[in-house]
Amino acid sequence: MEIRLLVTFEKVATVLSFTRAAAELKYAQSSVTGQIRALESSLGAELFDRLGSRIRLTEAGERLLPYARQIIELSEEARAAVTGSAEPAGSLTVGTMESLTSYRLPPLLELFHHRYPGVRLSMRPTLGDATRQALRQGTYDVGFLMEPVAGHPGLETVVLTAEPLVLVSSPRHPLAGDRAPLTTEDLTAAQLVGTEPGCPYRDLFEAELAGAAGQSPPFMEFGTIEATKRGVAGGLGVALLPRMTVRAELASGELTELDWKPPFQLYTQLAWRQGERLPRHLRLFIDETVRVLREQTRSE
Repeated sequence: MEIRLLVTFEKVATVLSFTRAAAELKYAQSSVTGQIRALESSLGAELFDRLGSRIRLTEAGERLLPYARQIIELSEEARAAVTGSAEPAGSLTVGTMESLTSYRLPPLLELFHHRYPGVRLSMRPTLGDATRQALRQGTYDVGFLMEPVAGHPGLETVVLTAEPLVLVSSPRHPLAGDRAPLTTEDLTAAQLVGTEPGCPYRDLFEAELAGAAGQSPPFMEFGTIEATKRGVAGGLGVALLPRMTVRAELASGELTELDWKPPFQLYTQLAWRQGERLPRHLRLFIDETVRVLREQTRSE
């Protein structure tokens, strides 16, 4: 198997698109398609199911992917050893969340861009279950989780920081004038604004309210945190969000914090597949992530 074919296969398997893989590799799409067919021919197995305009890995493709990544990493390490390069190099596919990418990770991404230009980071937005599955399958090298602390079979995790959650509304919302602490029962009658189901704090908030009301409450759903904040500021309802995402709006008075303390705690965590030899640039990413995020949260 030629390494260039494995590099192309790994990229297509990561982005699940021949068009996007061709753009990122700077190939013609016909070249990517031809290389995948050549690899399938040499292995005697189909690596992708073609489903109209979509593709997905076959069982053979899923089995090949972790080996392809190991071969690519070893090739890059061997090149660095022979050339005497002291700089870490390699590609990493990182599962993350919108809130973390926007509010926690910019200092880390800037660090890698300027100090470690040989480490290529591809950020993939997914939520908890999908991130964990992608890590186990080898589709992601490392992933960020925001959830209660818990063990996950097949994964190593490290806790980076607690993520305080705050219930926010417009300063003009009726609940914003309450002096006494709000109860969960008080919130069952409120108009709720939130991100999509599957978001960890949305799901925990919904379960808490369902326990008090006897049924799941309706949410006005927005696709992003920014859209959720704009809806809340416009008086559409109340929302439970990580404090890091609303710090600026609370300081400016655009949003106000309601007196309700969630009975659950979330933590930002970093996870990777258990039991594998970690290449140098992945170990570096883990170490720098722990350092940068813990330093960042100490100053908050």
